[in-house]
Amino acid sequence: MQSINQRIADAIAGEERQVEAAVALLDGGATVPFIARYRKEVTGGLDDAQLRTLEERLRYLRELEERRTAILDSVREQGKLDAALQRQIEEADSKARLEDIYLPFKPKRRTKAQIAREAGLGPLAEGLIADPTRDPRREAERFVSADKGVAGVDEALEGARSILVERFSEDPELIGRLREDFWTQGRAVSKVRDGKATEGAKFSDYFDYAEKLTRLPSHRILALFRGEKEEVLELRLEAEPEQTGPLSQRQPGAFELAIARRFNVADRGRPADKWLMDCVRWAWRTKIAVHVGLDLRMRLWQAAEDEAVKIFAGNLRDLLLAAPAGARATMGLDPGFRTGVKVAVVDATGKVVDTGVIYPHEPQRRWDEALRTLGALAARHKVELIAIGNGTASRETDKLAGELIAKFPEAKLTKVVVSEAGASVYSASAFASAELPDLDVSIRGAVSIARRLQDPLAELVKIDPKSIGVGQYQHDLAEHKLSRSLDAVVEDCVNAVGVDVNTASAPLLARVSGVGETLAQNIVSHRDTTGPFRTRAQLKQVPRLGPKAFEQCAGFLRIQNGDDPLDRSGVHPEAYPVVRRIIAATKSDIKVLIGNGAVLRGLQAKAFTDATFGVPTVTDILKELEKPGRDPRPAFKTATFQEGVETLNDLQPGMILEGVVTNVAAFGAFVDIGVHQDGLVHISALSKTFVKDPRDVVKPGQIVRVKVLEVDKARKRIALTMRLDNAAEPRPPRDRAPEAARPQRSAQPQQRAPDRSAAPANPFADAFRKAGIDKGPPGKR
Repeated sequence: MQSINQRIADAIAGEERQVEAAVALLDGGATVPFIARYRKEVTGGLDDAQLRTLEERLRYLRELEERRTAILDSVREQGKLDAALQRQIEEADSKARLEDIYLPFKPKRRTKAQIAREAGLGPLAEGLIADPTRDPRREAERFVSADKGVAGVDEALEGARSILVERFSEDPELIGRLREDFWTQGRAVSKVRDGKATEGAKFSDYFDYAEKLTRLPSHRILALFRGEKEEVLELRLEAEPEQTGPLSQRQPGAFELAIARRFNVADRGRPADKWLMDCVRWAWRTKIAVHVGLDLRMRLWQAAEDEAVKIFAGNLRDLLLAAPAGARATMGLDPGFRTGVKVAVVDATGKVVDTGVIYPHEPQRRWDEALRTLGALAARHKVELIAIGNGTASRETDKLAGELIAKFPEAKLTKVVVSEAGASVYSASAFASAELPDLDVSIRGAVSIARRLQDPLAELVKIDPKSIGVGQYQHDLAEHKLSRSLDAVVEDCVNAVGVDVNTASAPLLARVSGVGETLAQNIVSHRDTTGPFRTRAQLKQVPRLGPKAFEQCAGFLRIQNGDDPLDRSGVHPEAYPVVRRIIAATKSDIKVLIGNGAVLRGLQAKAFTDATFGVPTVTDILKELEKPGRDPRPAFKTATFQEGVETLNDLQPGMILEGVVTNVAAFGAFVDIGVHQDGLVHISALSKTFVKDPRDVVKPGQIVRVKVLEVDKARKRIALTMRLDNAAEPRPPRDRAPEAARPQRSAQPQQRAPDRSAAPANPFADAFRKAGIDKGPPGKR
């Protein structure tokens, strides 16, 4: 049997020595970002994606080994472990296979089969299956015994059947084969429960539904399970079409025949043949089909869950790595009607310098006063950017900002509409209370909106990733699996960008490799007490930040304008001697060398390698010296919503608009075009060529140009296309959209059943209708 390292190597398309090295580093406390960035020579250049897969696979296989050991111990204690069984257990390559083998030996409550054996009915069962020429009733007469609880022939035969049923249902080879046959041939079948049609209208596509298991996409699986959980749908897995008519007159199905063949049962007209076939049928219907069905339900759920987590993680990565506007004074506007527009001004470092509330909209309509207030704030604090939350009254507030820009052209203001997803979660959090103790909860939201324009990553790490709302069915997913995946994404993003140790918040520092919450708070406290760090070496003075933590975090923590120019780069302190050799070879000075691409590009990495640092690390060092602290995020640019297009009523088919991708699902992408309701670009309308995964074409936060295809005002649905030069309808969708996969702008999005009275016959209507994509009131957070 392959070792754990061999199996992981196959999974990541790597070599066993690479896996062995990476596992040793992980076991030694190293993080994935550190290994991927600073231990390339050790692992043979495994990247962060391979290392994350390795980490997950390692966890699974180690759990498998723990379970294997426990099973071996259990069977050994029962005195039933022989060489053949031990070999079977040791060669099991999955948890399902392991449990199949263990099933006959698994401690369980007293079964009917056990009771029958205790009543002495074992020889009757074995005799009939070994020699079907015997007459079952005549044989059973010999086992009738009132003393043993066998009152008559029927009771004896029922006990014998229980023994055979248990034998059939605990054969690991048979169960494994039937499970795979069920998977490849079976289908999911759902029907609406009596009286639930109106209440569960959002699941109407599954009221009379059937599809092969192997063709079910993740979002449809999740929709079916949610419909069952909400007691709207009756869901069952069907191995083969059910036969009608009396049970005694039905022909054996393919799965029943497979069981019969396994135990040499066949209807050849012998006295016991019919009784044995009844035992086979009973075993399939009452034991095996139920057991295998539960296994396949779990397989479906795990596959769907894994895909949903993958989609969420991908969207979160794109959102966290969105382009930052940078260190510029910013005014954050949290729009509202009755409660007013909350205003917060932050300086270039994100520090709050002014706040307020204006009432330009209904019911007070103090428009001119609002303009004067904003103009004064902008002038007083030299504001460059205006960040507008995309919730309720967003377009009205955007119009206000536009008039402000026109009225004060000398200020050179730029307005940007940003997602406010999770802002209310942050505002009410314990960290916000500690960070902004003197501000009202409503004002904190405006602060968050302003800061997330300056640096989305630095601000969004303060919010639970699940509250950012870029997933589908997130509340149905396993908490530990989703959290583990999203935490890994945040960790990778933070370390890919790097963190300014003198300005970063505790939540941002906590995501740095090797730091964590306690050390992050210690770093902030030390910084507040002794002043800004001048060198990376001073990090060692932070309480509890030992050599191991320093090794893991130092390369990702940056010091701007410190004593050593290298401290603002991604070069790890352990590699500074390599830089000194480069300086000596170029007869230069570090301040002259940094950023000097002409000199650096002419150097050969191999000339500066040694026993510790090979070509990969030296190559990275040269790149860092050329662009120290380079930011992997794209350049900042803004989308411009078209003037005069503010509501659904302003949209017309054929319009070409600019918008921002807010969410990407398996069936397409949602785009904010500034009318309070995101439009859907169906997967078939993303490109002229076939698109398998929408994320290959678009990502959350991306600015795109779209054409309006259709507007359904009654249902608040907008069909868009990115195929701007093709007026033809896109091809029919290859897949259905999930019932509840619409963009989520809150931790607990509301769901509303769509009106299905007159669904247009095109791909977008089909996707909307099957997804139930109604976003609810604009700005609901």
